[in-house]
Amino acid sequence: MLDMLIVGGGYVGLSVAVATKQAAPHLSVEVIEAAPESVWQKDERASAIIAAATRMLEVLGVWDEILPHSQPITSMIVTDSRTSDPVRPVFLTFDGEVEEGRPFAHMVPNVEMVRALRGACERLGITIRHGVSATGFAAGPHSANLTLSNGEVLETKLVVACDGVRSKLRDMAGIKTVRWDYGQSGIVTTVEHERPHNGCAEEHFLPSGPFAILPLTGNRSSLVWTERTGDADRLVASDDLIFEEELQRRFGRKLGAITVVGGRKAFPLGLTLSRAFVAPRLALAGDAAHGIHPISGQGLNLGFKDVAALAETIVEADRLGLDIGAVHILERYQSWRRFDTFRMGVTTDVLNRLFSNDIAPIRIARDFGLGVVERLPKLKSYFIGEAAGTKAKNSPRLLMGETI
Repeated sequence: MLDMLIVGGGYVGLSVAVATKQAAPHLSVEVIEAAPESVWQKDERASAIIAAATRMLEVLGVWDEILPHSQPITSMIVTDSRTSDPVRPVFLTFDGEVEEGRPFAHMVPNVEMVRALRGACERLGITIRHGVSATGFAAGPHSANLTLSNGEVLETKLVVACDGVRSKLRDMAGIKTVRWDYGQSGIVTTVEHERPHNGCAEEHFLPSGPFAILPLTGNRSSLVWTERTGDADRLVASDDLIFEEELQRRFGRKLGAITVVGGRKAFPLGLTLSRAFVAPRLALAGDAAHGIHPISGQGLNLGFKDVAALAETIVEADRLGLDIGAVHILERYQSWRRFDTFRMGVTTDVLNRLFSNDIAPIRIARDFGLGVVERLPKLKSYFIGEAAGTKAKNSPRLLMGETI
């Protein structure tokens, strides 16, 4: 019988495996990944990793491998305008350091993050099974049986579901969700530009949704471009000339001419919050537990916070000789993470509704609010600390840069 089976071999699933196995080497841990082994190497996206998450990756021994490929975010500006406006007034600016030498976030290519975590799994002796998915889950008093698509049945003390926002394991366990669709899609692509970005991230609030420019290494930036779903689908399907022309209108000329490099994809945006994060012999982590709007760039980082809390819960229970899959043990993880997740889900929902419109009274009020924050340095510092995860009380040890 295995101690822990993790379903989902993305960065959250791999991080759970590494964090747990590193702190408790005697536990048997395996990862189940439905995609073929080479698929992760084709991911062209990049993610914003907050300071607290980089602390955790340092403890896991992978940050030094990731850092050469990452771009520190040294500053950020926020604007509120229309696409047709000749000038975009800056309402809010942030400096990028939460402490000396540590930016509040880094932009990291997903492929490099997964590569480093897979290397850590190999060093720790964690098996990753590719090309099989979970088709059945049954929890018993002392163990759970996980049925795989190849017909194999594995027995384990605990299953961790990291299988995405449409988690099949969550459904198998009968966990309900709160879910709604925003009628928006996020277009993700990468551009090259003539002039350097100097590590500055930009968030432009436009009537159709936020347009985020996130710095990458070299004269490149990652874009998360929110549009109404129909418009996003048409833009992604359009030819290169039309796509780049529409993109340049939103991007502006500050960094010179731009060129799209790599692919472009549109992802539907919605809010999904699980009503419970645990069930007997099962814990949800990452997008299986929550899917939020990318307006705050916190989706992946919520997953890393799940990793830190879940690994600490499992390892401490094991050290006390307790059953790591018992629901009363897992409830500590749920109580640790559920409020923070619901708070972030509500925050991003309100921000998206507040800024994704062109209603004059609302626009005046939100711009006034941004201006107030800009003029209060202590309030700005608080918001940066919250976004970076360094101001949170009762944080798991990994997020504070400490071993479990």
